[in-house]
Amino acid sequence: MYRSHTCGELRMKHTGQAVTLSGWVQRSRDLGGMTFVDLRDRYGITQLVFNMEVDPSLCLEARKLGREYVIRVTGVVTERSNKNPKMPTGDIEIAVEKLELLNASKIPPFTIEDNTDGGEELRMKYRYLDLRRSPNLKNLELRHRMAMETRDYLSSQGFIDIETPCMIKSTPEGARDFVVPSRMNPGQFYALPQSPQTFKQLLMVAGYDRYMQIVKCFRDEDLRADRQPEFTQIDCEMAFVEQEDVLETFSGLIHHLFHAIKDLRIGRIPKMTWADAMRYYGSDKPDTRFDMKFTEVPDLAKGRGFSVFEEAELVVGICAKGCGDYSRKQLDELTDFVKRPQVGARGLIYVKYNSDGTIKSTIDKFFTEDELREWMRRFDAEPNDLIMILAGETLRTRKALSELRLEMGNRLGLRDPERYEVLWVVDFPLLEWDEETKRFYAMHHPFTSPKPEDIPLLDTDPGAVRANAYDLVINGVEIGGGSIRIHNKELQRRMFQVLGFTEEKAQEQFGFLMNAFEYGAPPHGGIAFGFDRLVAMFAGADSIRDVIAFPKNNSGRDMMIDSPAPLDEEQLKEIHIRLREGI
Repeated sequence: MYRSHTCGELRMKHTGQAVTLSGWVQRSRDLGGMTFVDLRDRYGITQLVFNMEVDPSLCLEARKLGREYVIRVTGVVTERSNKNPKMPTGDIEIAVEKLELLNASKIPPFTIEDNTDGGEELRMKYRYLDLRRSPNLKNLELRHRMAMETRDYLSSQGFIDIETPCMIKSTPEGARDFVVPSRMNPGQFYALPQSPQTFKQLLMVAGYDRYMQIVKCFRDEDLRADRQPEFTQIDCEMAFVEQEDVLETFSGLIHHLFHAIKDLRIGRIPKMTWADAMRYYGSDKPDTRFDMKFTEVPDLAKGRGFSVFEEAELVVGICAKGCGDYSRKQLDELTDFVKRPQVGARGLIYVKYNSDGTIKSTIDKFFTEDELREWMRRFDAEPNDLIMILAGETLRTRKALSELRLEMGNRLGLRDPERYEVLWVVDFPLLEWDEETKRFYAMHHPFTSPKPEDIPLLDTDPGAVRANAYDLVINGVEIGGGSIRIHNKELQRRMFQVLGFTEEKAQEQFGFLMNAFEYGAPPHGGIAFGFDRLVAMFAGADSIRDVIAFPKNNSGRDMMIDSPAPLDEEQLKEIHIRLREGI
C-alpha cells in the first residue's frame, strides 16, 4: 500500500494512528537532533519528523533527501508542539518509523512554491513541474468543478451531451482554419472545427432539441492573454425557442455557477442594446462595475471656431468624479495615453471644475465661462470633477474614449476584481462592411437570423439590419455569445447573397445544411461560452493560460514538447505534401 491517507487529510482526531503517506519532498530542515520534512501531494502538505535519538540511521537517511524526491513513509500521527495555523494539517506531524525512496529528482529549474522564482517561458518548458504548484492545482480543480456543475445543471434542464466531429470541412468565413491533410484522399484536407456550429444546428433538425458539449475548438489566429489556438467552449443549442427563452435558460446557468462555485447571488441580469453599449461606453462589452458614461456634446462644441470640434464627426466625453485637482503632470500622462497607437486619439481636451467653483480648460480661448458651465450641467459635474473630451470620427473616437474610461477606472480603483457585474448585450448589427473588399461580412456568422422586423431591409439597407444575437459580458469581458439561427432555406439563401456568395459557392460550402432545412428544420438558437475565459474570471487570473493544463505561448508554441515541429520527408510523402525549395 503506497498510502493510507493523503497529505492533506490528517487532523488531531487521527493522533495515535499508524499511517502511510506518499508524495514529493517540498523542503527539509535539519535542527540538531531532529530533521523535519514537508511532504506534499495534490491534497496538501504534512510535516514528517525524524528523531536522531530514536533512530539515528533513519534520520541520516532523511537528511539525504532532496527537493522533489518521491518517498513513502510509515509512522504515527502525533500532536505538533509548534503548531502552524496556516496549514490545514498544522496541528499534527508524522513520527516516521519507515522511509522508502521511490524516486530521486534532479534539482528543479525553479522553486516549486506558490511564489516561484521561475519566469513564464521556463515554467512553460517544465510545465509538469509548474503544475505541482498550489496556484495551478487550485485553478485546475476549479476548472473541474465548473465543468461538473455546468454538465449537472444543463442535464437537469434536459440538455443531452453529444460529441461532434473534430475533423470537418474548411470554410473561408471567420478566422483561419487549422487544416489536416488526408493521406487516403490526396490533395484534400480536413479542418479542425472553429466551433461545432453547423453540427449542432443539424442536431436540431434531427430532433435533439437540447444539445450541450464542453468542446475543444481551434482557430489559427494571433494570440493574446485571452486567446489560444485551441480553446474550450460550453456549446449549446435549443429548438423551439425565441431569444428570451435562450437568455432565461443561460442566465440560470450563470446564476447557478456563481452560487455553486463562489457562493454569490448576482441578481437579475440586465439587458443592453448594442447601440446603447456603443453610445454610452464605446464598447460592445462594457465594464458596468462603474458608471462614467459617455456624454455627447456636438451642440455645445460646434460653432465656436475650434477647428478640432468643427471638423469632428463626434464630440464626446466623460466625467471623472473627484479628479478636478489633477496636476498638469497627471493630465499630460492621460494625454500621452490617448495618443498611443493602440488607443488612437489625436489629443485630449479637458475641463477642470475646481473646488472653488471656477472652471479651467484647454479651450478657454474659444468658450466663455458661462458656456463651460453649461458643459458642467450636461455632464452632471460638481466642483472637483474633471471632464475629458475626445473628438473625431465616430467609431475611432468611441473606441479611444472607451480605453480612456477603463484607464480611469483602473486609476481610481473602480474595477474591483471581487465585484461581478453581468450583462446581456443584444440587437447587434447583423452585418459589417469591409472597405478593403467592398462587401459585407457577418458580424457573428452567416447562420444568424435577422430580427424579423428588419428582414425587408436586407434588400434595401443591409447595414441597418439588426441580428437576433446576444453576448454575455462579465466585468467588461465577453464570456459568451449566440443567436437565434436561420432555419428557413430561402432566408439562408438571401443571407448568402448579401454576403457575396454565388449560388454554386453557397451550395459547395454549406449545401448539406441548406438541404437539411428542406426536411423540417425547427426554429432554433443557441450560445457558446468561452469556458477558459469563464474559469479565468472565477479564478481571478489575468490570462486563460493560467487555467489550462498545457497552454501554448504567445507564438502558439508548446515550449514543453517543442511543437509545432517539422515532419520528416517520409511522413510528408505519405500525406502527399512536397515542400518548396528553401522551406
